[in-house]
Amino acid sequence: MDIQEFKNKIPPRLALMGIDYGSKRMGLAVSDLLCLVATPYKILHRRTLKEDLAELRNIIAEKEIGGIVLGLPLQMNGGEGEIAAEVRKFAAVLSENIALPILFWDERLSSSAMENFLIKEADLSRKKRAKVLDAAAAAYILQGALDALKYA
Repeated sequence: MDIQEFKNKIPPRLALMGIDYGSKRMGLAVSDLLCLVATPYKILHRRTLKEDLAELRNIIAEKEIGGIVLGLPLQMNGGEGEIAAEVRKFAAVLSENIALPILFWDERLSSSAMENFLIKEADLSRKKRAKVLDAAAAAYILQGALDALKYA
């Protein structure tokens, strides 16, 4: 789905959720209801698929989510590797179980950009960075999509 199609499918006055997918944990971020600002929300420590989907459904209901932006880890040359294939599989499972539009967003360098920010601007120790990095990366991914949606 391209960004214009995604924008057309998002109900008005509902937030978006950003997901930085990982096999052991997923960073989650949410936007405000006007879809202007992304905020890190939490790190979901992966358990079973059933439990992960239940947790995501709870967050979707609680935070009034109308669409999902899923980081797609492209290679530096723009190609897709094994991890991107995993993300696409996860997106297929998500779309089968959660009836929300899903937009893939290029997440190249999102984790390293956020780690640099957390070191230089927030002056967080390695231990503290580890606790927030995935959610911060999800917010970075989501904010990129929110900014692009303004012009779509």
